[in-house]
Amino acid sequence: MQSLPAIPDIFKLKRGAGSPRSFKDALTIFLFLLPALVLFLLFVIYPIFQSVYYSFFDWKGFGPAEDFIGLGNFKNILGDKVFMIALRNAGLLIVFSLLIQLPLSLLLAVMVGRDLPGRIFFRTIFFMPYVISEVITAIMWLFLLNPNPERGFINAVIVAFGGEAQPWLGDMTLVLPALFIALTWKYFGFHMLLYMAGLQNIPQEIEEAGRIDGANSLQNFFYITLPLLGSTIRTSVYLSVLGSIQQFILVWIMSKGGPVNASETLATYMIRFGFVRFQLGYASAVAIYMFVLCLTFSLIYQRLTRQSDYLTGL
Repeated sequence: MQSLPAIPDIFKLKRGAGSPRSFKDALTIFLFLLPALVLFLLFVIYPIFQSVYYSFFDWKGFGPAEDFIGLGNFKNILGDKVFMIALRNAGLLIVFSLLIQLPLSLLLAVMVGRDLPGRIFFRTIFFMPYVISEVITAIMWLFLLNPNPERGFINAVIVAFGGEAQPWLGDMTLVLPALFIALTWKYFGFHMLLYMAGLQNIPQEIEEAGRIDGANSLQNFFYITLPLLGSTIRTSVYLSVLGSIQQFILVWIMSKGGPVNASETLATYMIRFGFVRFQLGYASAVAIYMFVLCLTFSLIYQRLTRQSDYLTGL
């Protein structure tokens, strides 16, 4: 009977948990992680606990926080109608993003990512708005939405076709859709890029097999391409929801939450009380509400999507 070959010595070497080599490896890893850990603790963890502390005080931002009011700020926030408007607007932005922005990004990704003539040019054009900063984007759209037809491009086009100029950012019913159009123009290229990356990971042989079995283009898309893009779509939805909750720069520059708080978001509401009215204790409580909202959504969504990924893998 032929004996089995001897096991190489390299596979017999096992380092114990307390060996000098193991300690040296752990120390090396810790030293490499230390700068990032220090920055994370300093700029993420510490501000969170500091906000929690100040949220229990009626603090104006000057001197130490001494006027302890307990949960008073949190109760006052829930009783403020403007906060409820900001919460409603965040929900509307989420709905608009999920129903309009993301499907549009997916449609363009499918068109640009495959056989569209000049697709490289269109990829560049569609992704370019995402590269532009939010401040420049807001200023650009302020010019485009100017209520004066002689200065605002959109109203000039409407007037040229026989319509009436609209006060886009001065009308309570039009300001939120106008802001969403600017947000969509800014961010749909980013989501399109995510979907294009997901499409490139789908082997074309699978779609060709579907065509051989008699599936048309729509059936191929809904029954093959879309399910295989599941993880990418879930990532895009996650980023879109969190971005809608935390939206600030573009809204603040274009409307400052007006008119009459019609476009108020959670972030503009927080900044208004924190750095305009100098009620930093109250603003800290708003920040805690935002943090809890984002954290709750993240935990629930990650749990649900993890189960979906597990079932898909089966």
